[in-house]
Amino acid sequence: MTEWSLVVPRGEVTRAQGRHVFGASRVPGVLTYAAHDFPDADAMPWRVTPLGAITVVLDLEAPVRTLPPSPVLGLRDRPLLVSQGGRARGITIALTPFAAHALFGMPLRLLANASVSATDLLGRDVGLLTERLAATSGWSARFNLLDDFLRPRVLAGPALPRSVQAAWQRLTSGPVRVDEVASEIGWTRQHLTARFREDIGLSPKTVGRIARLHLAVSLLPSARSWADLAIRCGYADQSHLNRDFRSLTGCTPTEYLTDNA
Repeated sequence: MTEWSLVVPRGEVTRAQGRHVFGASRVPGVLTYAAHDFPDADAMPWRVTPLGAITVVLDLEAPVRTLPPSPVLGLRDRPLLVSQGGRARGITIALTPFAAHALFGMPLRLLANASVSATDLLGRDVGLLTERLAATSGWSARFNLLDDFLRPRVLAGPALPRSVQAAWQRLTSGPVRVDEVASEIGWTRQHLTARFREDIGLSPKTVGRIARLHLAVSLLPSARSWADLAIRCGYADQSHLNRDFRSLTGCTPTEYLTDNA
């Protein structure tokens, strides 16, 4: 699974006017950095669909939006509707559950389907960090500064159990039955589900559904038909693909490809 990928309807992509710069991180469990710089604009609705990552948005210039400042978004099992307007400049950090658990030192169930200010989780260090980022010239230098901030905190933070990490990797690497994953790590399905809800924030079945959604989006360009795509991604049939897509994103696969979502 490409853990840091956005599933955004094409209509929302075409109206987005701004600049993005992506950077790799050297910190274990930090998937990538994504800088954004959007000009002043009227408030518009946006749809945030479930990701395979916990995201932290550090606001260098905060827009007017229906989220807390410098928001942390936990794993989700449903789309989140957000209104945002005004100038926006900042950096989005994508974290695996392992890095997020270490960084925040808390069960990720407390972040599931929630948005929380980064300051509430990391304290005044967030304000000091954003000030340093804003005063630093160039996105590459800012990404290096983030590495220096995150590395000691992630490495020193509490680790998730290896069995949970192994199950996550298995569930996000391709279609697989939850019973099969539980058997591989020597747990019952019920125990695996309970540990995932506590440590990850979602059930293993939902994690697999989100991974399958991102796989479907990545294979869309090469799919011969919707039925072909459903089979390649492990859906029972095209109807199953449509239901899951709508449940997780708020639109059908056809709407996702058009301006009608």
